[in-house]
Amino acid sequence: MIKIGIIGGAGYTAGELCRLLLNHPEAEIVFVNSESNAGNRITDVHAGLYGETDLTFTDGLPFEDVDVVFFCFGHGKSTQFLADHYIPADLRIIDLAQDFRLESEDNDYVYGLPELNALRIGGAQHVANPGCFATCIQLGLLPLAKGGLLDGDISVNAITGSTGAGVKPSATTHFSWRSGNMSIYKAFEHQHVPEIVQSLRQLQPEFSGSLDFIPYRGDFTRGIFTTEVVRTDAPIEEIAALYEDFYAEAPFTHYVSRALDLKQVVGTNKCLVHAEKHGDRLLITSVCDNLLKGASGQAVQNMNLMFGLEETAGLRLKPLAF
Repeated sequence: MIKIGIIGGAGYTAGELCRLLLNHPEAEIVFVNSESNAGNRITDVHAGLYGETDLTFTDGLPFEDVDVVFFCFGHGKSTQFLADHYIPADLRIIDLAQDFRLESEDNDYVYGLPELNALRIGGAQHVANPGCFATCIQLGLLPLAKGGLLDGDISVNAITGSTGAGVKPSATTHFSWRSGNMSIYKAFEHQHVPEIVQSLRQLQPEFSGSLDFIPYRGDFTRGIFTTEVVRTDAPIEEIAALYEDFYAEAPFTHYVSRALDLKQVVGTNKCLVHAEKHGDRLLITSVCDNLLKGASGQAVQNMNLMFGLEETAGLRLKPLAF
C-alpha cells in the first residue's frame, strides 16, 4: 500500500486527489496538510467527500510516514516550500505547480506527461505534473511532432472552465460575471507555452515555429476544449494513422474519427483527439477534464507509473451520462 501525503489540501486539485486516492486500490492517504484548515474535517472543505472519509486537515508534515507527497501549491510556492523545509532524500514528490516543468540541470524533475515520458516517469524520484492547457494542447500536437510534420507557426485556441483558476474567488471567477460570458486572457503569453514547446522539440528538435496560443475563460465549471491549426500536405489517412499509432498503448488518450464535444471527457481521466483536413490546413481538436487529466488524475497516473502499478489503477472513471 502506497502511503500518501497531500500539501496544500484545500484547493480543487487536492480535493480531486482525495476523491481519487480514497478509492484507489493501492493507496492510503496518511495526511492532508492545510495550515488554514488544521483540525477541520476534510469534508468541511471538500463536501463531496461526505461518507468517503473521516480524515481531518493537519498543519503537520509527517514525511517519515509516507512514500510520496503531492504538492498542490499555487505556482512558485513549491520552490519556496522546498527551500524552507527538510525533505527526506527517499521521499517521492509529484508537484502540480509549474515550478519544475521546464527541465534543468538544477533539478531532477521529470516532466510528467505519460504519453511522452512514461519510461522516465517510472524511474523518477521527482515528477513535475504538466499544466492543464499544456496537457490538452500537447496531446493534440505530439503525434505530428513525432512524424516531423510541424512546419511553421501553430495557431491554438482553448477554452477552460472556471475551476482552472483555482478555488480562491476573483472577479473573473464570480458566478454572476462568468455565467453567460466569455473572455480572453494572457493571449500569446500564457505560462504553459514554454512547456508545450519543450515537448514538441523533444520529438521534433528542428521545430522553430511559434505557438500562437489564445486562452479563453468559459462559462462552465470544468473541462478544456482546444483547437490547433497547422499547415501540411499530408493526407488525412496518413495523419490518422500517425495518431492511432502514437496512442496505441496510451490507456487514456484516444484518437477519434468524428467531431468531439466536452461532455465526452468531463469527469474522466481521458483526452480525446480528432483531426480533419481543410485544403492544406489541418484542424486538430483535443478535449480533456482540466481537474483530472489536466491535473489530479494525471498526477495519480504518474504515481502509478512511479510505483510500478497498472497505469489505470484507480482511474477508470466514467463520463457523465448527460
